[in-house]
Amino acid sequence: MSPLPEARDALFKVFARGLFRRDMDLLYTAATEDFLWSWHDGLLATKALRGGAAILAHLDEQKSLFSEQAFHEVAYHHLPDTSFMTFRVSETLRATGARREQQGIERYTFRDGKIAAKDVYRKPVA
Repeated sequence: MSPLPEARDALFKVFARGLFRRDMDLLYTAATEDFLWSWHDGLLATKALRGGAAILAHLDEQKSLFSEQAFHEVAYHHLPDTSFMTFRVSETLRATGARREQQGIERYTFRDGKIAAKDVYRKPVA
């Protein structure tokens, strides 16, 4: 059974705090030990991240790739066994200064009261 929407919202807050602080111990209080983050950015890459070291390497890569990255219009949508997050993201490529806008959706699944998987799909905004 998946956590109730209120519990999921609390998990997402802790998970995000762990990501933004680069605190994998905190992140893994909201995620299962075998948490899998699948990521497709619509232009540059497809990845499967498993484990704190892989997540930190991904965050480092994003920081080196973008001089600016901001998320907008973030909204969570809860279904019985899955949650979705919709968003827009504005990014500036560090190497060229080029700006890009993408829209995306993240699909979350749960196990044992924690986040088990995060599947990210993004595409350029027309």
